[in-house]
Amino acid sequence: MPIANKTPAPQTICRPLTRSAIFIVATLAPGSEAAAKVRSWCGDIAALTRAVGQRVPEGDLSCVCGFGVNAWDTLFGTPRPAELHPFREFGPAERRALATPGDILLHIRAEQMDLCFELATQLMSALGDAVSVVDEVQGFRYFDMRSIIGFVDGTENPEDNEKVGFTIIGDEDPSFTGGSYVLVQKYLHNMNAWNDLSVEAQERVIGRTKLSDIELDKSVKPISSHSALTTITKDGEEVKILRENMPFGRPGVGEFGTYFIGYARSPQPIEQMLENMFVGRPAGNYDRLLDFSTAVTGGLFFVPSADFLDGLGD
Repeated sequence: MPIANKTPAPQTICRPLTRSAIFIVATLAPGSEAAAKVRSWCGDIAALTRAVGQRVPEGDLSCVCGFGVNAWDTLFGTPRPAELHPFREFGPAERRALATPGDILLHIRAEQMDLCFELATQLMSALGDAVSVVDEVQGFRYFDMRSIIGFVDGTENPEDNEKVGFTIIGDEDPSFTGGSYVLVQKYLHNMNAWNDLSVEAQERVIGRTKLSDIELDKSVKPISSHSALTTITKDGEEVKILRENMPFGRPGVGEFGTYFIGYARSPQPIEQMLENMFVGRPAGNYDRLLDFSTAVTGGLFFVPSADFLDGLGD
């Protein structure tokens, strides 16, 4: 819980995008012994990150840890973060944002994959059989911040001080000031079908130019484009999220994907984006990128403050 007269420090959410990342989603083993082990481990995350990061100080190593609703109740009880709930599914069966198992999320970032790998190894070794990994993805920066499909990713991210305002909880949930919500999805892309499109057709799907990353004029940008449907406004102002997406893939087996990870001070804008994409705005006017991309995982997690985690090791 927050310390009196002290604003809790957030975890390392608002860091610049690095060249490498590892995303790990795990489920909690049953029983009080596993829960106690995870609670104790939470207090060691920052120290382990510092220890590994000191080996290559310029590597900008960081780790963010989040918890799903079921794990929160088991590990920490009440109170629960005000908007933490199970991942909400959207869309018809053939185009679905689906929920998949996940109690703990680790988002490990660095300029070098060896730092990510070493920290992931240390963190998972310390957890042992208290958890079971259900998904692990190694992501990489692709040229000039592009996704596997060739377009710049995260163009509309908030910048500088804006990041905190859009991602870090303030006095709207006083027990969890300094926290954040994070939603993750793993997308697989049909690159053969995508590459069969002309560049102009791809640009109409995304709503931006491919080479120069300029938004298409409203007179030609389809309302079903990805950028149109993922723009959220409230009271005339755009509500932004912080995307830390990373490409991943295995060319030898034909796997190409994007790991979507979005941070926000409320899950509502991200969920509205997903509803617009998978259901449509209006219904039926869905994101045509989903004709080429399939979501295969989905999870919502709460990222407590760094002070909250540190306090669990006391």
